[in-house]
Amino acid sequence: MAFDTTGMMKAEIHCHIEGAAPPELSLRQARKYGVDVSTILRDGKYVWSDFAEFIVCYDAVASLFRTEADYALLTETYLTELAAINTIYSEIIVSPDHGDRTGLGADAYLAGICDGIFAAREKTGIEARIIVTGERHFGVDRVVGAAEYAMRAKNPLVTGFNMAGEERMGKVADYARAFDIARDAGLGLTIHAGEVCGAFSVADALDIIKPSRIGHGVRAIEDAALVERLATDGTVLEVCPGSNIALNVYPDFQAHPLRRLKEAGVRVTISSDDPPFFSTSLAREYDIAASDMGFAREEIDAMTRTSLEAAFVDEDTRNRLLTRFDAHVQSGAKAAVKDA
Repeated sequence: MAFDTTGMMKAEIHCHIEGAAPPELSLRQARKYGVDVSTILRDGKYVWSDFAEFIVCYDAVASLFRTEADYALLTETYLTELAAINTIYSEIIVSPDHGDRTGLGADAYLAGICDGIFAAREKTGIEARIIVTGERHFGVDRVVGAAEYAMRAKNPLVTGFNMAGEERMGKVADYARAFDIARDAGLGLTIHAGEVCGAFSVADALDIIKPSRIGHGVRAIEDAALVERLATDGTVLEVCPGSNIALNVYPDFQAHPLRRLKEAGVRVTISSDDPPFFSTSLAREYDIAASDMGFAREEIDAMTRTSLEAAFVDEDTRNRLLTRFDAHVQSGAKAAVKDA
């Protein structure tokens, strides 16, 4: 590793809450409910071989969280883990459909996640918000339903809307109505694109959805004009390098386009996506940026600051987070000069 990233202040704007479940917690949940998880969890690791199997594994893990208290525990566990590595802000991607499918219901599902956020904030001071997400592979009606739920919820912690899931399912235009509903409700917009599918997926999202952020978006590198458009428009890419390698989007970190995108002027950030599923963590993503990708401390700090600038929060909260972050960076720079 080029330098120690442990003390760096961090932020994350792309992580699915069920995808953040530590294997040991999932195993405890499986024992609690008498569920055999031997096909998806072995030797303390989640088991899958391709994107389709990953989604199956993800949904199986999600099914282990069945009560409001389960989701409060999961959320508090993850946010406390983030706070322990000096993370000051996190956006959690959630799907009301998970609550409905387990019989918990979307309201109790969301309430549990909010309880976990409040508990983690009380314990550690970490700030967090919720991005309600429609799952593309369950069809247009379910995605629209998720947007309508986010609109009705009027929950101050719900500040964004997203679409995730199987990117090869349908066309972006099919789901445009969901994003119109979310936009009218005042929610920040982001959408998974340019991960499994190519640059056209990102272009379609920009043309039709007009989001301020793109989840992943790394395949945009395949189209120079599109990269220039992203840079000019200031669209933020929520980049998750460990996820991209685990899902074979790129063969290794040297081939990953994060540096090329940043050098082209695209606003990029670092997140972990579904960390234990991809044998990663937010701490490891920062380490990867420093060691495998060769970013300097100042470059990584700039990506963290972009996460805070692009966060789906009110301006008072954003300014408070940025002030805290800038003070930390400045104190670190002064300490480095003193030690030199």
